[in-house]
Amino acid sequence: MSADPAYLHAQADTLPALFTPDTSNPFIARAVTLRDRFAEDAIARDRAGGRPTDQVALLKENDLLALLLPRSHGGQGETWSTVLRIVRLFAQVDGSLGHLYGYHYGSLLSPRLRNAPAQTDALWRRSVEGRWFWGNNSNSFSKSLFGRREGEHFVLDGFRPFTSGSHVADFLAVAWEDAQTGERRFAAIPADREGIVIEDDWDGIGQRQTGSGRVSYHGVHIHQDEVLGEPIALDPLAAPAEPWRSVTGLQQQSVLLNVFIGTAQGALLAARDYTVNQSRPWLHSGVARHVDDPWVQRQYGELLVKTRAATALADRALVAIDHVFARGDALTAEERGDAAIRIAAANVLAGEVALQVSSEIFEVTGARSAVRKHGFDRFWRNARIHTLHNPAEYKTRNVGSWALGEGYPQPGTYQ
Repeated sequence: MSADPAYLHAQADTLPALFTPDTSNPFIARAVTLRDRFAEDAIARDRAGGRPTDQVALLKENDLLALLLPRSHGGQGETWSTVLRIVRLFAQVDGSLGHLYGYHYGSLLSPRLRNAPAQTDALWRRSVEGRWFWGNNSNSFSKSLFGRREGEHFVLDGFRPFTSGSHVADFLAVAWEDAQTGERRFAAIPADREGIVIEDDWDGIGQRQTGSGRVSYHGVHIHQDEVLGEPIALDPLAAPAEPWRSVTGLQQQSVLLNVFIGTAQGALLAARDYTVNQSRPWLHSGVARHVDDPWVQRQYGELLVKTRAATALADRALVAIDHVFARGDALTAEERGDAAIRIAAANVLAGEVALQVSSEIFEVTGARSAVRKHGFDRFWRNARIHTLHNPAEYKTRNVGSWALGEGYPQPGTYQ
């Protein structure tokens, strides 16, 4: 049996090839090139926060914003697994861009999941033509944005917190509570609609360029033809949505877990490069090179094993999310539940490994690595703040409950 050419190529590198993507997919190849460009100023942009305007422009120039849309609409007809592998690549150097890129697709797909076929067709075609970048204004927990009907319009007042991507968006996926009925409604509107104020007040310790702060609404008009689907009752006793209408949480969680994977991989790659090229051996190690210290070798081995294990579990979750979207309206409750468990399990491990790797790299890079110019701390800060939005405790319980025969988790925002 002949050897795999890709394997032989990997072995030819001066350093071991870690987390090398398959660039036979042209969109993955473009993303690798962009990742390397993003890396050039990732540390400076992390310090500055603000808006990654130039980076979003590069996504547009490289036609990476319509991968999931059908070819009939001008898209590339790719799968979620392609998008999520790109999320990983970007997160290797910049967790914010990985986050924004994945959430863009969640918002872009929202018209389809709201059962609004006519609007979906028009919005997707316009999005391709305009190379729109989408932002998220549909925070599920906040009941702080209310709308009232006035003739053929809804008028919105209030705000949404945690509005990732709004500060660089062309279009917004919006949700609000009806002031009279309490039902939740959805729409897709231009980000520059009169009365919308992008506060751009995000000041988190990590994910510094996601713009995940507040967007305020002051008498914002929503036209009837911009409203997507039927309103949803927020009564917890109401009948659950059909499986296909409840997959928003699965796609969001898939983005989160692949940001974790990319962060762990990126932290390990950056640390390895520093250790090989700059770290000095400890005074009492008895070795001439830091890389020859058995302690350092064991630590890197442990971190690599865990990162690869998390990556393998995440790859299984990629298969699950692809299956969910391939099934579409035919998705069954069992298929959805199986995907939820696979994604939850991958999410738990990915978050734990990202936190461990991004913290423990300092033990094997040394004191000189812990200065701001190297920016190694951004990996831990990104992982730490991202995991706080996605508590592993509840996902672990869901997996455990399922293992004990209690059934799949009830479909919801985070499961």
